[in-house]
Amino acid sequence: QGSELSGWATGRWTYEGIDLNHNFADLNTALWDAEDNDLVPHEFPNHYIPIPEYYTFANATVAPETRAVIDWMQRYPFVLSANLHGGELVVTYPFDMTRTYWKAQELTPTADDGVFRWLATVYATSNLAMA
Repeated sequence: QGSELSGWATGRWTYEGIDLNHNFADLNTALWDAEDNDLVPHEFPNHYIPIPEYYTFANATVAPETRAVIDWMQRYPFVLSANLHGGELVVTYPFDMTRTYWKAQELTPTADDGVFRWLATVYATSNLAMA
């Protein structure tokens, strides 16, 4: 139905009260901290950011669905994926958080920004509703 018809949070919360849309580990901050400390790429490779150890603890607030995705990613180390959000016409880029918490529309490009923009454009222009 889209968020304007059904409520923006419909379907995001599990029975345990976990928002699946925001349950994955924050890898953005780890990368930005490493960049700010000149650790990229020699000491902190930016092509693979491991799941933080604290996130794998048994008492971490991680939904079973999120744990399953992490296990799947570790078994099959793919290099490109797509996530389909039902009901919305949107393309979200990797590392789409902002470095500055209060600055909602801050650009946070990655080294692959050109590739992501190209993929988004191909997808959007192939979708009649988006085009």
